[in-house]
Amino acid sequence: MLDDIRSQDIKKMSIGQLRSLADEIRSRLIQVTSNTGGHLAPNLGVVEITLALHYVYDFPNDKLVWDVGHQAYVHKLLTGRNADFDTLRQWHGVSGFPKRSESEYDDFGAGHASTSISAAVGFAAARDLLKEREDVIAVIGDGALTGGMAFEAMNVATHLGTKMTVILNDNEMSIDPNVGGMSQYLTRLRTDPGYNRMKEDLEVLLKRIPNIGSKMAEIADRLKDSVKYMLVKGSFFEELGFRYYGPVNGHDIEELIHVFENSKQFDCPVLIHCLTEKGHGYGPAVKHPDKFHGVGPFDIQTGALKKTSTQPSYTKVFSDALVELAKKDERIVGVTAAMGSGTGMSAFGKAYPARMFDVGIAEEHATTMASAMALSGLRPVVAIYSTFLQRAYDQLIHDCALQQAPVVFALDRAGLVGADGPTHHGVFDLSYLRSIPGMTVMAPKDEPELENMLYSALKYERLTAIRYPRGTGPNHPLNEEYTLLPYGKAEVLREGGDGTIFSIGAMVVPALEVAEKLAAQGTSLGVVNARFVKPLDTETLFACAKQTGCVITMEENTLVGGFGSAVLEALNDAALSCKVLRIGIPDAFVEHGDTNILKDEIGLSVEKMTARILKFMGRK
Repeated sequence: MLDDIRSQDIKKMSIGQLRSLADEIRSRLIQVTSNTGGHLAPNLGVVEITLALHYVYDFPNDKLVWDVGHQAYVHKLLTGRNADFDTLRQWHGVSGFPKRSESEYDDFGAGHASTSISAAVGFAAARDLLKEREDVIAVIGDGALTGGMAFEAMNVATHLGTKMTVILNDNEMSIDPNVGGMSQYLTRLRTDPGYNRMKEDLEVLLKRIPNIGSKMAEIADRLKDSVKYMLVKGSFFEELGFRYYGPVNGHDIEELIHVFENSKQFDCPVLIHCLTEKGHGYGPAVKHPDKFHGVGPFDIQTGALKKTSTQPSYTKVFSDALVELAKKDERIVGVTAAMGSGTGMSAFGKAYPARMFDVGIAEEHATTMASAMALSGLRPVVAIYSTFLQRAYDQLIHDCALQQAPVVFALDRAGLVGADGPTHHGVFDLSYLRSIPGMTVMAPKDEPELENMLYSALKYERLTAIRYPRGTGPNHPLNEEYTLLPYGKAEVLREGGDGTIFSIGAMVVPALEVAEKLAAQGTSLGVVNARFVKPLDTETLFACAKQTGCVITMEENTLVGGFGSAVLEALNDAALSCKVLRIGIPDAFVEHGDTNILKDEIGLSVEKMTARILKFMGRK
């Protein structure tokens, strides 16, 4: 059925046909992601919800906003993208997230969590001002509901009182199991099915009373609330001002259609609480929902990954080093924002459960909380993806830097991350971090240097960020003992007479390869591992600039305000005349795809950097 299906066709289907289509969609999801990788488990869990939405609502005339976008694959299959779905997350292929430029059915782009209700409120407010009539629906997971932005949006939604619907897809976990008061509250709702049944029975009973007046209706509402409060203490959503439906079986298409159609009659904010199973319909994903949240290519029969490596990733190197360092320093605590497994913090939590703090999808809170911990004498290490720390920029400045709190930020997934695309590339951190007074910014060239940087950052007792890439590095032997790096000092790796490459982080090894290629062609370039973006080793920089008169910078960060900009500023402030070539991420969002393809496309492959340097130096 998927070969010819379009959103409008679903309205003509029987419940039996919809169930058959659900089975076919699950098979398609498993087949494609087994080859491309992707967010399999969350999409398997939202199949029936998506079908019911397309059955009841009129897309693209109505507005549908997906939170994060981890759950939007089914929506893509139903809106004309099935034929190209085999290109999922590939270069020039279907995006793994909602993308406005990809389809008129993608009303709002996403990639970060907790944004959907805010966007839906915006669409609803615009609709009301423009006197239009479309329905607005936001789909949000229970994990994303731990983000403060979701609560801010719900507060405004009820203040406006505008008509909109929030579908809460409750599968009891995001990437890692959910934490906090909201998670506990949802657990109470899940285990109190009597509330909804009693409420419905009471409504039926009241409707049978003939000629009920306004006073009687008011008493009836109070009575209904009394029953509700007896069954579920603290009905949070209705106290906020939402009309609450639930819990609803998120895998029962017939029930979902019934509830969605009923909810359309209300001219107020509505929240429909759907219970789903993450990975539903595929045994390995049900058994290991965290592993199949975002998974690489795998064997369908066994669920085993097709590509495995014995080489430790940067994440693993960081994780092991932190656990080791914490043995000798009880002040060290770990903080993560719902990414314990992704950042390697889970291992720290197992070793030191009392010293591990998972705050949910709340990067702003994590940053301010860590600052207070540091000011109290602890040494917090906040492990977070580079792209997600962008959400806590104000807290970095106001709560950490201004108060000189010695927090260490371990920024995973820095640089290009590949298939997840522009919402997840960590290509802005060097720029946004180096502008903060008192911030130390480092990036390791390899695995042992990451160990030494973590060790050194804790010794410096300064506000520090260490950024490192996704996946594995050059596989250099790890340290037997950690070394304290001289603060703010670069490392000269190669001498050269024609110019010097100043490289940072993951660009150091490619810089050495470029220098080798150029040397074979008669051009002698030195290579410096900058180590520090801030403070910059101006002593080494000025010496090289004076010696050769030519400096080339390499970074896997935007060229706008990045490492190369720091070098230019330093040379200008010192009134040093020197030819400078900056190589890095252009001032544009980089699409999704294999990282090697992406680097070649934007000129960061060894071959293209070599050619560009030769042209810059006026050599063939």
